Amino acid sequence: MPVLSEDSGLHETLALLTSQLRPDSNHREEMGFLRDVFSEKSLSYLMKIHEKLRYYERQSPTPVLHSAMALAEDWRTPASCLLLLQVMEELQAASVHSDERELLQLLSTPHLRAVLMVHDTVAQKNFDPVLPPLPDNIDEDFEEESVKIVRLVKNKEPLGATIRRDEHSGAVVVARIMRGGAADRSGLVHVGDELREVNGITVLHKRPDEISQILAQSQGSITLKIIPATQEEDRFKESKVFMRALFHYDPREDRAIPCQEAGLPFQRRQVLEVVSQDDPTWWQAKRVGDTNLRAGLIPSKQFQERRLSYRRTTGTIPSPQNFKKPPYDQPCDKETCDCDGNFKGHYVAGLRRSFRLGRRERLDGSQEAKVPAGAESQVLLTYEEVARYQHQPGERPRLVVLIGSLGAHLHELKQRVVAEDPQHFGVAVPHTTRPRKSHEREGVDYHFVSKQAFEADIHHNKFLEHGDYKENLYGTSLEAIQAVMAKNKVCLVDVEPEALRHLRTPDFKPYVIFVKPAIQEKRKTPPVSPDSEDTAALLDEQQQEMAASAAFIDQHYGHLIDTVVVRQDLQSVCSQLRAVIETLSKDTFWVPISWVR
Repeated sequence: MPVLSEDSGLHETLALLTSQLRPDSNHREEMGFLRDVFSEKSLSYLMKIHEKLRYYERQSPTPVLHSAMALAEDWRTPASCLLLLQVMEELQAASVHSDERELLQLLSTPHLRAVLMVHDTVAQKNFDPVLPPLPDNIDEDFEEESVKIVRLVKNKEPLGATIRRDEHSGAVVVARIMRGGAADRSGLVHVGDELREVNGITVLHKRPDEISQILAQSQGSITLKIIPATQEEDRFKESKVFMRALFHYDPREDRAIPCQEAGLPFQRRQVLEVVSQDDPTWWQAKRVGDTNLRAGLIPSKQFQERRLSYRRTTGTIPSPQNFKKPPYDQPCDKETCDCDGNFKGHYVAGLRRSFRLGRRERLDGSQEAKVPAGAESQVLLTYEEVARYQHQPGERPRLVVLIGSLGAHLHELKQRVVAEDPQHFGVAVPHTTRPRKSHEREGVDYHFVSKQAFEADIHHNKFLEHGDYKENLYGTSLEAIQAVMAKNKVCLVDVEPEALRHLRTPDFKPYVIFVKPAIQEKRKTPPVSPDSEDTAALLDEQQQEMAASAAFIDQHYGHLIDTVVVRQDLQSVCSQLRAVIETLSKDTFWVPISWVR
């Protein structure tokens, strides 16, 4: 067997040991296993790294300089500045790829300066902050109270704590600690602690906003003189609740927030992770997907509902009952649809929407009506608790709901999608009280019922939508929608936005798609004739109506919309719609928590 020298490394020893493994008949499997383990390249690499570390440890390396940063800073001294200017003049005349220019650029980069600073810290063994000594002349107030000196390090981020003045004692105390902030990460500052000094500045007679300004302007190391709370409050209670915001929020515009810098702005339909609800007025939350570890303040659900209710009462914001709605997407009629369920030679049952004609005619052409004063209009839009949901194999497909502004032509869109793939998509068969024609089939073309039965179903809220046309009643029932879903088909329904509240249930789990037309920019070229002027004015008026319709739906029902599809032409919008629907069985979505419980 070969003999190893004293200088042989571990990886050499390992290689020699591996070569000596000879499997025999009695231990063939065990020896083969050991040979495979010792032959792993990763194990050899680990041995080499271990040897290098041991070698440098035995050498006891010492830093060449303890002030490499100061050496780099010499470039900024007054004398060196003159030299630097002379060098710059020489470099300007030199080649662009000269070593001098490269050296100067390297010394000026923040990354190299940071490396030098870390080198000096390690060389000087200056790892822990040096706390200032306690002053000799301690106030008499401090004699019977324990004083805590806290030094925190922060960059441009806020300290992560808010303060208030105690109403009884007048002391400045810590009101809350923001989750994930510098104060929270230190574990040294607690709610109820009394703040006496900030970086040597007495804060006893300063206003809380002045103290917050001092804290915000402080960079790097901050030294706080604190009298600990007599009874420390419990650390944060674990709270992990996800809320979808149903309104826009900008703390800079909120005069009620305790500290605007600590506020968390968010947009409508963003999902927030609420990490603390200890304060009934101001929650602490983080935006889902945000890389910022520090939580921010948001108004609590109860507080936001109270002030929204107050604003409605005082007339600061209008009540939903007073909104005038523009026209939505128009249903098919005799001019644009054959109303026989045929589309390009394909018969698709249930594609007639003539019951909406009666609703439209009752508006006497004005196309305006007040938003109904139902439950939906009374809801105060604050937050909705949500959870992650993913469609499971064997589960019924989610209901796909289409709502559209004026010009969306949902009927035509739904026809095209269903006719191109009737095995995958379906529509609900409508109910009607009109007599059945000779070529029509019960349960395929319509559900033919008596007027008394139809009205009874209306009374029992069995219809999603209903209307009348030429003295006959038409409607789409919730049971007809469920019948399509029971066949494992994606059911497409197009409704007016007010009907969405009837569909937001665990059974349907609706995915709401807002279809709106592409709004053209206003014509800038002058008309060439009076006829063209009239045509341009008509087009501009139509564009304005479509824009107003889309804006109304976004403003009043945007919190219920999952995605928006813009219609350029029929083929493109169909492709967009199918692509969105395909994701419903693959991706994970945030849905109301009641849908998954």
